[in-house]
Amino acid sequence: MRSDAARNRDAILRATERLLADHGAEHVSLDRVAAAAGVGKGTVFRRFGSRTGLFQELLTERAESLAAAIESADSHLGPGHPPASRLLGFLDELAGLAERNLALFAAHERACADDKYADPTYVRWHAHVTGLVAEARPDLDAGFVAHLLLGCFDADLVGRILADGGLPRLRSSIRGATAALLGPA
Repeated sequence: MRSDAARNRDAILRATERLLADHGAEHVSLDRVAAAAGVGKGTVFRRFGSRTGLFQELLTERAESLAAAIESADSHLGPGHPPASRLLGFLDELAGLAERNLALFAAHERACADDKYADPTYVRWHAHVTGLVAEARPDLDAGFVAHLLLGCFDADLVGRILADGGLPRLRSSIRGATAALLGPA
């Protein structure tokens, strides 16, 4: 990527973050992002295509370290560790990501509502969770259980739980649900 294109991409994503944090998703438009980033609307449109594209790219960027950790043998989330332990660790990290990026999760969900199960980040997370569930409990419908577990990260639900117990409650509740689902075969 050319340096000016990389600089514009970064400016656009940072402007999107600021608008989300300061005003909420309803105030994020391609026009406002372009103005806040100091670029033309066409630059935003060509790079991201839509608000949905902006939110998808921002979530992908925020989830990069988590994606790297699940692939690294050096990480407790990576290959070579027991599947149930990797699953719980991944869900703990995902809870932290949701807590730190609640406005983005909510905006992303609304933008992708028509086809959220085809969203690239969701597809990647679902495949990972499905694989771990299948390895830990081959007798279960791993794909369905993965959808159930990822459903715990609905932004409205996360916001409600965070408001009444914070991140410790969110993590504990998701761990409890996971243990109930993956109990003895």
